[in-house]
Amino acid sequence: MVATPLIPTYKGPLRLLTVNTAPERAKKLIGRMVEGLKYRYEIEHVGNCAAIEEVPEKVRQLQPNILFSASMWSTEEACRIREIAERERPGIKTHAIPQGLQVERGPGAIVEYLMDNVPPLLESSTTM
Repeated sequence: MVATPLIPTYKGPLRLLTVNTAPERAKKLIGRMVEGLKYRYEIEHVGNCAAIEEVPEKVRQLQPNILFSASMWSTEEACRIREIAERERPGIKTHAIPQGLQVERGPGAIVEYLMDNVPPLLESSTTM
């Protein structure tokens, strides 16, 4: 008997909310990630919070499954964003893009980082 390789199951639709002070850049970079992952996941970028204060209302309103905080947020701010999101929507998957990645390595590095890190996040039962 020949073992069949495990093929990840298709997941979706998944609703993604970003927290980024540059909403257009977030939309563009997330669009590139969504395109790159479209054969494994159906991800819809449902909105963006340009400030941390917007997170509670947007999470309640948009009911995302996933929330990403951008690289402009400090570790403390990213933790605060995650705590707010988890309080408003228990079970939401969250991920903080490492602080400074956009500034240090550019937008292509963000897309590459997301392509490497989003599948394990979506396949896990924990947040990153």
